[in-house]
Amino acid sequence: MLELCGSFAENVKKMDACLRVQENFDLIKKEMYIGRHRAVFYYVDGFVEGASMNKLMIYLLSLQGLCPSEIPTGHDAALYFSQHHMPHVEAEVTENCDLMIQSVLSGAALLLGECFGESALIVDSRTYPARSVGEPESDRVMMGARDGFVETLIFNTAMVRRRIRDPALTVRHVTVGSESRTDVALCFLSGRADGEYVERLTKLLRSAQTHSLSMGHESLAELLIPSRWYNPFPKIRYTERPDVAAAQILEGSVLILCDNSPEAMILPSTIFDFLQETNDFYFPPLTGTYIRLVRHLVFWATLFLVPVWFLLVRNPSLVPPWLSFVLPEAYGKVPIFAQLLLVEFMIDGLRMASMNTPNMLSNSLSVVGGLILGEFAVSIGWLIPEVILYMAFVAIANFSQRSYQLGYAFKLLRILLLILIQCFNLPGFFAGLFLILLLLCTNRTVNGRRSYLYPLIPFNGRALLSLFVRVRKDRFIGMEKRRKKKS
Repeated sequence: MLELCGSFAENVKKMDACLRVQENFDLIKKEMYIGRHRAVFYYVDGFVEGASMNKLMIYLLSLQGLCPSEIPTGHDAALYFSQHHMPHVEAEVTENCDLMIQSVLSGAALLLGECFGESALIVDSRTYPARSVGEPESDRVMMGARDGFVETLIFNTAMVRRRIRDPALTVRHVTVGSESRTDVALCFLSGRADGEYVERLTKLLRSAQTHSLSMGHESLAELLIPSRWYNPFPKIRYTERPDVAAAQILEGSVLILCDNSPEAMILPSTIFDFLQETNDFYFPPLTGTYIRLVRHLVFWATLFLVPVWFLLVRNPSLVPPWLSFVLPEAYGKVPIFAQLLLVEFMIDGLRMASMNTPNMLSNSLSVVGGLILGEFAVSIGWLIPEVILYMAFVAIANFSQRSYQLGYAFKLLRILLLILIQCFNLPGFFAGLFLILLLLCTNRTVNGRRSYLYPLIPFNGRALLSLFVRVRKDRFIGMEKRRKKKS
């Protein structure tokens, strides 16, 4: 373990070896004099703010005329220098060598002085390359704010602070990863969020055993959630919108922000939280209620429409005369079950192809590819028009909510229902319904005191009603506060 001593030359030699200055072209070592004392700056090129560092160095060089007594030496020399001669707004005196190394690699500048002894100064003048704060592509709104989270943690916390100007808003810093040492922030409203839950999350993050968070929020989620690979339902809700994040914090949720990731993790999350959208709250209550009801109806249809139609095709006697038009006139050369699975895979193939296609061509190629494939498949007898119709509805309706995790969970469960119906007919369909309910009830998340089916289990009538009828946000927060006081 690196430890500084009273010898300036020895400290510089140790720091050069630890940071491997000679082997890294982007790690800068700047030697200079402060007064009549030697000093060395260490920083990473591209991480420090050039204008700020230039002004700081010009000021430090101007101290050449100071008397030696004005820059004392000894144990408290670094603290005295920080208080009397350091103009930068963020400067910290430390003897912790691990903190020195981590700060340099995180973008801060490290100052070793001949008169500082075993201490050093950390000057936080960092700046990170960042894209513009634009509206998230996957979470657009017709009305409302157009800013979104970016990959820089400090920018994201600032956007939350801008919306919640309350001293109770707490942003707690945690470092995760023995090698990456990724900055993670917990954002919550003290007094409104569950204090025990916040401490539990903090303990989980600090005790997380991992080398790095290479995949950002997803790597972090896998550390927090118990491994249950067979349950496809998403465990954590994500958002790229600061307004959504701020609203959730005001409701008592906990936000986790991870450096290098534009996604904010909202905890705790239930299945019903995924079906709420930002647009609901940028419209009047009546319009927002209508949009929300349509979304619930359309999205749940993506799970049950195709399996129910396939069940009726296999059991024509269950179809009343007024509904006989849903039965196909011709069944094609391929069994209906195989047609449905084929189209499921074709939709995912087209989706992946559009993601890897240049932007100017992606929309046109996906539409043309879908039309050509569907038209030729029907003409040669592989598919029937009814299969194309129902699967097209499912593919489009899946975008009525923004969570890809929930969309793929419904897709996998829809395929499971089709397989069970093919194998066991009507009993298989009911067995599939029971299995879906079982997966919902047993889904383990980082949920604190709430179950995955809250407010249905445990039952909370007002909160359940607010999921379908859009109420004013301040009234909902008031109801939640009263519910917590009673409990």
